[in-house]
Amino acid sequence: MRVLIIEDNIELANTVKTGLERENISVDAAYTGAVGEEKAFVNLYDAILLDLNLPDKDGLAILNFLRESAVETPIIIITARDEIQERAKGLDFGADDYLVKPFELLELTARLRAIIRRFHGRTTPQITVGELVVNPVCRQVMYGAESIELKPKEFDILLCIAENYPAIVSVAKIAELVYDEDFDPFSSVLRVHMARLKKKLADTAGKELLKNIRAKGYQLCD
Repeated sequence: MRVLIIEDNIELANTVKTGLERENISVDAAYTGAVGEEKAFVNLYDAILLDLNLPDKDGLAILNFLRESAVETPIIIITARDEIQERAKGLDFGADDYLVKPFELLELTARLRAIIRRFHGRTTPQITVGELVVNPVCRQVMYGAESIELKPKEFDILLCIAENYPAIVSVAKIAELVYDEDFDPFSSVLRVHMARLKKKLADTAGKELLKNIRAKGYQLCD
């Protein structure tokens, strides 16, 4: 999962970033509205955390721009503005949720997972592909009755591909959704993670579950 936080309070933004990264969520931070708007428009994110009180551009204006530009990424407004009118305005502009500061990281994480689940049209957190079950809430993977132990990035890669099943997911999309903006897509890191993930799945299932489609990307098999 990859999230963007647009927040001018650098201390708060970095605290949220650190907390979410402990939950194995990749986070990019923007400390001004202009930078945040550009990142949100150019990059692929699973969700955006948007402050309203930004020094250079109002958060509602950013929200309106993104929705008018057909950016459908789920957005949670995070702000000290707790008036009902402000909440209603944010939701009317296209926000998916509203969280008033100060908030607990546990609640923020739960809301992030919930809006992403809704965005992908799932009523339950787990994703099932044949006998493979991926649960993003407890970060558990099962094949039949057997549990598959994955490292954090291995799980994130599998979740990214499972959420897009049966589509083929390109390496570029996996890199963009699973890793943060400092990741070097030309490094061998992704290839190593992918090789280990494929082996763990195949060893448990007794067959290949994750295929490399030449020049296109990766696809799960049921």
